[in-house]
Amino acid sequence: MSEKMKILITGGGGQLGRDCREVMQGRHEVLSTDLPELDITDLQAVREAVAEFQPEVILNCAAFTQVDACERETERAYLVNAVGPENLARALEPYGGWLVQISTDYVFDGGKTPPTAYVEDDLPAPLSFYGQTKLAGELAVQRITRRYMIVRTAWLYGRHGKNFLKTILRLALADPAKPLRIVNDQYGSLTWSYRLAQQLAALMESGGQGIYHATAEGYCTWYEAAGHFLKRLGVNHRIIPCTTADYPTPAVRPKNSILENRRLKAAGLNLMGHWQSDLEEFIRCYGTLLLQEARAAAG
Repeated sequence: MSEKMKILITGGGGQLGRDCREVMQGRHEVLSTDLPELDITDLQAVREAVAEFQPEVILNCAAFTQVDACERETERAYLVNAVGPENLARALEPYGGWLVQISTDYVFDGGKTPPTAYVEDDLPAPLSFYGQTKLAGELAVQRITRRYMIVRTAWLYGRHGKNFLKTILRLALADPAKPLRIVNDQYGSLTWSYRLAQQLAALMESGGQGIYHATAEGYCTWYEAAGHFLKRLGVNHRIIPCTTADYPTPAVRPKNSILENRRLKAAGLNLMGHWQSDLEEFIRCYGTLLLQEARAAAG
């Protein structure tokens, strides 16, 4: 791809989209969009936006990621996660641009025994409707265009938006004496959205093609992640490990969400750090602000 690219970011107001804009806008010509100005489920609106901006790359960060809500709001989930990427691919294909589609560990069933990781050519078998719709989005992109990158990630956290770490911090501060039950038999890699944005920029600039995995190195459980995060912030807390069976949810989660960045490493492009070192840097950058926001939210 060219040195300076025209990049259209969809879902630009979300956790990952905002970090991607921050990383890429100084190096490239970036147009960041989100609802209501661009609805990716509206093919005509997408075609008009692409015709006007004529991007070399569309980076699709738009998704319906509320996993349990996807089990109830199936039509919305399918429209955003499957039809949306299909619309982007259809609109972009006549211009010869590249579509970068963000996908998820939820396309796998998590049946591998941890710490055995999933690689890019493992067979998807989603357990939840969210995972099914994200896989449908992947397949639609592959069906419509050959100029694509599908980047699967997992367990995202960041400065913007809602995420697991922010929720745990708010709950711990709201009532330090109240025990929090946190699942300790699901494994994955906490991944900083800003680091992923840096990785996406490097991958796009390299002209990569096909399916990639991009998560932090190393792995942990949700319980281990929460304990490490709260300890590093100096927050008093009582967290209790529980099993998935102890904490039923509408959507079935994979027990093993560990992804191996095999293709990134083979290409010499892997920028993803260990989850603990990235979390340390995240806390150095934003720890004080996170505490202030969480205390305000906790009342």
